[in-house]
Amino acid sequence: MQIIPVLDLKNGQVVRAEGGRRETYRSISTPLSPDADPVSVAGGLHTLHPFPAFYIADLDAIEGGQPNADPLQRLSAMPKIRELWLDAGFANEKDVVAAIEGPPVRPVLGTESQQDDALLRTLLDHPRLILSLDFFADGFRGPAALLGQPELWPQTVIVMTLAKVGSGTGPDFARLQEIKSRAGNRTIIAAGGIRDEQDIRQLAQFGIAGALMATALHQGALNSRQLDELDHLEPALENSAPA
Repeated sequence: MQIIPVLDLKNGQVVRAEGGRRETYRSISTPLSPDADPVSVAGGLHTLHPFPAFYIADLDAIEGGQPNADPLQRLSAMPKIRELWLDAGFANEKDVVAAIEGPPVRPVLGTESQQDDALLRTLLDHPRLILSLDFFADGFRGPAALLGQPELWPQTVIVMTLAKVGSGTGPDFARLQEIKSRAGNRTIIAAGGIRDEQDIRQLAQFGIAGALMATALHQGALNSRQLDELDHLEPALENSAPA
């Protein structure tokens, strides 16, 4: 069961995400770091657990602004980080290919940034590609074909419930189970609202392979011992509802 810490970047700083309302995001305050510098926050998270992968949401790039190139470069240079899962609002093949060529990046295609299914069809078979199915408070955001045709999904798929991000209200179990039931043998990653070890174990019961997390880690809901144990938790092969 892979736990992947999230760093939401805005104006070169890590911000606290809540509910997908990006205009309200402010620099994070966390006991794990003296400031909101991305490398400092990542280093603080590494005092909890040697996380090999981080998920990066470059909010400036997603909203059409200047990408956070310097923080990304510094994060890439951190020796403990083997992968950066990067959502930078990718909407064309050139930018995705450039990201793939810069290890250790795995580009994330967020459905909210797509106009149609053309880019995903072009890059579908690339082993490092990740698709994020993005759900806001008003529902799915993106071309309907990307949600309705699982045959277009790459091997790794994030179910991003932005309305639950930072809420501490628990994952969207029903949506995750429904998508997992259509995903075949694909790797499904949960994002949004995950509170604690119990949530993660329930996700594993019906085959979810990993979880994107931020708030619960900074609030101390998972300690180093729990994170070490979850590293060895095997997701169920069969899709079954949580208790």
